[in-house]
Amino acid sequence: MEFPLPEAARQYVADNLHEDPAKLALQARRYPDLPVPELVRQIQARQKARTKLPAWAANPDLIFPPALSVEQASSDRTAAFKASLVSGATLLADLTGGFGVDSSFFASQVTQVHYVERNPELVAVVQYNLQQLGIQNVVCHATDAVQFLRNTDQHFDWLYLDPARRDTAARKIFRLQDCEPDILRMMPLLLHKADRVLLKTSPMLDIEQALEELAHVRRLWVVAVDNECKEVLYELGQEPAVDPERFTINMKRDGTQQEFRLNRAREARAIPRYAEAQQYLYEPNSAILKAGGFRSIGTAFELLKLHQHSHLYTSDTLRADFPGRIFRIRAAERYDRDALRAHLGPEVRAHVTTRNFPDSVADFRHRTGIREGGELYLFATTDLRGRLMVLVCEKL
Repeated sequence: MEFPLPEAARQYVADNLHEDPAKLALQARRYPDLPVPELVRQIQARQKARTKLPAWAANPDLIFPPALSVEQASSDRTAAFKASLVSGATLLADLTGGFGVDSSFFASQVTQVHYVERNPELVAVVQYNLQQLGIQNVVCHATDAVQFLRNTDQHFDWLYLDPARRDTAARKIFRLQDCEPDILRMMPLLLHKADRVLLKTSPMLDIEQALEELAHVRRLWVVAVDNECKEVLYELGQEPAVDPERFTINMKRDGTQQEFRLNRAREARAIPRYAEAQQYLYEPNSAILKAGGFRSIGTAFELLKLHQHSHLYTSDTLRADFPGRIFRIRAAERYDRDALRAHLGPEVRAHVTTRNFPDSVADFRHRTGIREGGELYLFATTDLRGRLMVLVCEKL
């Protein structure tokens, strides 16, 4: 593709940025002098980037790769967080460069970044975009990670990897040995070439399994955005921690962050206290639950647990600093259609969550006829005596 886009092509993209790409493709004959299929791909990729990379999506000077590369790229918030972890370093290599988002954010915190990507067309796009963004301390290499490390004499402060998590049929995968590159096979080379390695994995990968397989983990971070777990980051080094500290981060929509830290030892020492539902209900954010904070979160905030397996907490005193969702409990009802609908008004709508409950949310809605929406939240769970109940709540 031509860099930069000719003015007519730039104008076409700008005029159609919010249009349906399928519709634009069908109208290609109207613009015989423009490479409409390629421009439609540019529009489609920008539309995918609108939420995770709003500044890039709005920048008319940038060129976008196929939409899959945008889909696999970090968001600006998660990329900025990763960059903060390596702040002050002199030399970093991003061995799975992709669309270059992480490299561009690393460049703001590190003296020099080496961007490594085996797809030469993607390297050309990233080189061009970095120039448009005014980023001058990134060196681009069109090669694969192993060859780059074997051919360089440099020793790095950090190496960063985000292995590809799709197989040859484009299906999502998450086991370390199935990803590309194979981090487990590369481990001796990585630790020979760098003091520290920052590895990003799928949130689907079991943390305990990863700790065992990687063996060199010093600490880890579980990162969520708006209570949706996005990635787990592992710092690897020559001397692993016996019990790596787990940092949980939930980036909220208002720009603030919820943070909590735990490890195996503190989690094992935490002794939960149990009680019936009181005035407030607390649901830990997804990062805490992914990190395995099922007991220590309750003791840290002096909360009472509803049931051993529910991971819902309660109190009569509000803990407004709790890292998760907080609700005021209006009623505790039995799992009964008429009893629940009596709280909901004529529209019969509520947000439903099931925790340690035999029915799924879909089954719950089918049985009760309660539709999604409204102001109230229903938590279907099990109390400490093993009875099914539904807590009718309003969000604080």
